[in-house]
Amino acid sequence: MSEQSERTGAPEASSAEGEPVGEGSGERGAPEVSSGEGGPVGEGSGERGAPESPTGGGENPGAAGRKGLLRPRLNRGQLIVAVLCAVLGFAVAAQVRSNDKDTKFATARQDELVGILGDLSQRSDRLRSDIRDLDATKSGLEHDAQGQAALEDARRRATTYGILAGTLPATGPGIELTINDPQGRVRAASLLDTLEELRDAGAEVVQVGDVRVGVSTYFTDPSGGGGVMADGHLLTPPYRFLAIGDPHTLATAMNIPGGVLRTLHNSGADGVVAQREKITVQAVRSP
Repeated sequence: MSEQSERTGAPEASSAEGEPVGEGSGERGAPEVSSGEGGPVGEGSGERGAPESPTGGGENPGAAGRKGLLRPRLNRGQLIVAVLCAVLGFAVAAQVRSNDKDTKFATARQDELVGILGDLSQRSDRLRSDIRDLDATKSGLEHDAQGQAALEDARRRATTYGILAGTLPATGPGIELTINDPQGRVRAASLLDTLEELRDAGAEVVQVGDVRVGVSTYFTDPSGGGGVMADGHLLTPPYRFLAIGDPHTLATAMNIPGGVLRTLHNSGADGVVAQREKITVQAVRSP
């Protein structure tokens, strides 16, 4: 033993590595405190190292629980509120669209509204008349024992289809529309719009110039100008439309605000409508 050990009278203390502790000092050496990995803890300081947290990440279990509680959860009440909000939004959008559609009638003048109502009334009467005719035909066919009513109905239908197809001439009440174009500004699109407006108003037979209008009728602008081509035939102003149908309904359709006559007037042309008790359409189409 060394001389220092003889003076103290105590055995030497060793560290984990077998080296003497407190060597060269007058105080007894204290054993080192090791961590879980065998390394010294609190080396060079007077405080012992604190034990590690059992979570391994240094997090507080209470904090993790609070985070879970703060996460948003969708319950039944919130789902019902979301559905109600969606339904309310759809209803508001539908109401806005309905108000936009009613704006045209809300801004129309009284005489314009009267004309529109009269037009609708005429169309309704015409549809009721068609229903009565169909009911009478059905009744006649049901009580016909020898087939004579069926034969007459077949002939009548053949005549009707021939008129609608344009292969037979036709006579009936209607209107005569004359379009004066002194400046030559009327184009094929204007005549096509006029024809479509007449058809929408219930015109059954239409003739423009010398051309019988059919389902395949078309209008084009010739390359050299000077008129409009209808089914390959040149039409020159003034353009003359003959339309068979209810005269009042057809005339009202031509004079509605923003209709055909107003459009023609804005382009520098002039349209004149005359109601006739008898309109004769002689032009026919090749079968």
